[in-house]
Amino acid sequence: MAILSIPSKEITIINPEDIKQFFNERGIYFDQWTCDVIFEDTATQEEILNAYAKDLNPFMTRGGYQTADVISINSLTENYVAIRNKFLAEHIHTEDEIRFFVDGKGLFWFNLETEPIFNLLCEKGDLISVPSGTKHWFDAGESNPFVKAIRIFIDMSGWVPHYTDSGVENNFSDFKFPERVEKY
Repeated sequence: MAILSIPSKEITIINPEDIKQFFNERGIYFDQWTCDVIFEDTATQEEILNAYAKDLNPFMTRGGYQTADVISINSLTENYVAIRNKFLAEHIHTEDEIRFFVDGKGLFWFNLETEPIFNLLCEKGDLISVPSGTKHWFDAGESNPFVKAIRIFIDMSGWVPHYTDSGVENNFSDFKFPERVEKY
């Protein structure tokens, strides 16, 4: 379940419908899919893609997407610090960046320039589509990263990051992943 944060306004939104509305108003697609399959660490890319084919295939057909793969990041990922730093720098892509989280979590940051910078903590079941040309960055976490997500592409070459070199992401380097507070 996603958590939307606007740090400069000290706003946190956890209601999925409010999050969808917030993103839709900004031209960013957000949805939540049923995510009830539990995978072993040894699950193959094909097993994961097949488990979500009923949602994935129609989504890809509607959007003209040609290919999908699975990215898995965890504490054993080789060169994790270098990989994390690559995604932590503000950048854009020439095609949409689409991720469906089948497990774990990751933090997408958005810089739309017309409003305060905001972020979305994506967790199991969350689907986000960052439109091409949107300034953003991503954090899987400084310690104990865990992301298992389906990536969807028209052409994988469109996913190459084009860095803005703005350095704006450095203003948020001390931001801690939001925690869901349960109300009783």
